[in-house]
Amino acid sequence: MVKKWIEKRYTALWKEFKDKPFKFVDAQKALKVALNDDKKQVNVILSELRKAEMLKADFDEDDARKRIYRLKSKKEIISQMLKIDKNKLTRRDLEGLLKKAADLIRTRVDYTFILILLFYKRISDKWEKDFEESYQDALEDGFNKKEAKQEAKASTYHDFDIPEKFLWENIRKVPGKLPENFSKAMKVIAERNPELKDVFENIDFVQFTTSSENAEILRQLVELFSMKKLHNVSPDILGDAYEWILRYFAPQKAKEGEVYTPREVIKLIVKMLDPKPQESVYDPSLGSGGMLIMSYKHVEDKYGTKGADKLFLLGQEVNPKTLAMAKMNLYIHGIRNALLTFGDTLLYPKFKKGEGVKMFDMVIANPPWNQDGYNEEVIKKGEFWKERFRYGPSTKQSADWVWIQHMLASAKNDTGRIGVVIDNGCLFRGGKEKAIRTEVLRDDLIETIILLPEKLFYNTGAPGAILIFNKNKQRRRKDRVLFINASQEYAQHPEVRKLNYLNDDNQNRIVRAYKKSKEDKGFSRIVEREEIEENDYNLNVTLYVFPEEKIEEIDIAKEWKELDGLEKEIDKTTKKLANYLEELKY
Repeated sequence: MVKKWIEKRYTALWKEFKDKPFKFVDAQKALKVALNDDKKQVNVILSELRKAEMLKADFDEDDARKRIYRLKSKKEIISQMLKIDKNKLTRRDLEGLLKKAADLIRTRVDYTFILILLFYKRISDKWEKDFEESYQDALEDGFNKKEAKQEAKASTYHDFDIPEKFLWENIRKVPGKLPENFSKAMKVIAERNPELKDVFENIDFVQFTTSSENAEILRQLVELFSMKKLHNVSPDILGDAYEWILRYFAPQKAKEGEVYTPREVIKLIVKMLDPKPQESVYDPSLGSGGMLIMSYKHVEDKYGTKGADKLFLLGQEVNPKTLAMAKMNLYIHGIRNALLTFGDTLLYPKFKKGEGVKMFDMVIANPPWNQDGYNEEVIKKGEFWKERFRYGPSTKQSADWVWIQHMLASAKNDTGRIGVVIDNGCLFRGGKEKAIRTEVLRDDLIETIILLPEKLFYNTGAPGAILIFNKNKQRRRKDRVLFINASQEYAQHPEVRKLNYLNDDNQNRIVRAYKKSKEDKGFSRIVEREEIEENDYNLNVTLYVFPEEKIEEIDIAKEWKELDGLEKEIDKTTKKLANYLEELKY
């Protein structure tokens, strides 16, 4: 969309020059007469017209330090816009491209290669676009062509420092050396851009293409991605495409232990916790970064991009490949204000302050359910274990309450709120887990417990639960827990036949009940702490609220009338049948 004040200047200049060439001083005079523009503004005006592609600029043959300008006609501009729109990649186009890529690799190849190629193509195309814009700006500023090219390569104009020889199109020129050149390029780019080290160091194209079949797959993938430029694709569309890949391969990766959290589940938690600009959001079990992305998008929808960019996003992930996916995911979504780090959160938390862990406004996660291997002996080897696990160790078989305790310790005392997606069993199992539940409840930290529908997750048919904790509960919520039984709040998944999902209506009903701390028979109920104590600190949602069975109302008179009519019809038919049988005798 062209700014009105620029369009006004275009009209004034067109009236004076039409499509004839003119010089800078000519523009100054024309704009002074038409709109009383100051001479100092003209340079900015011409630059903006050029950026809007309404103006061409060439070197003056008589003086290379000066320019000759020519306006494009309205017809040229409209034709150009139509051409751009025609070439612009839509959501459907991009998903179609990725479906072809997915069909190409099927289950033979790790889908991470699609993600890394998509990411590499994006940063390469973006570098070329930024180079062209910076080059034109440098020419406007008086640089000659050689100087302008050198200036436009400077890292200050680009998201990442990429040597020209490693741009996508240059690598593509030598099909026989794709694996070597991609590997070499990623090594150099990681060295020049330390933030990309985690992204590139776990991908080995040379090892990947040791088989001739994989080498051919790589060649076809490169040609497939080369069909479209990705620099003009909006972060929302590109981000959705990236998420599509994660979702498409989620059933396959679930078998390998990688969990993809359905985005509507994350969206539900984020709506309830309601992050705001200037707040910090921390995910200790980062995964592919969905929790942080949804938090950013929530703030962006409510407060705009400027508000979202004031959000502090932090995350830690123990799997290096998954961390790489998260970094790519956030970049592709257009999110730059995130700090993501590698490590085992339960033993070696990376976000520290003084003699303890750093604290945040919002802590949100879907940690591995029933993760084993974190018994008392192991936990005591972790940093700040006394401060973080003050309610005691959990069992060797399940670290659910270990994760929850870390999240509680990482939340600020005044604004800290916590949302966790966890196995439903942690609400009622006995032993050490019950001991922790008891103390957490006595400290009045649990605000809401939500039982989710079954078949929401790719790796399990179990329903799962969302636990909301608050370090500073409102007075009306003190010594109470809101139980929400959302087991019936689901719709059929639009893509995966065996799965359910939470549509907008399902989410909104849960959020309304949470926000208003509202009771709804068979759906939500506020329970006093004393009642929970009487139930031996069992937090099983169905113990407190159970969906009522719908009883069909019967109109007795109407039913009786219909039954009477049926009986008469039966009598009539029986008499007819008897007459037919009688006739057959003769």
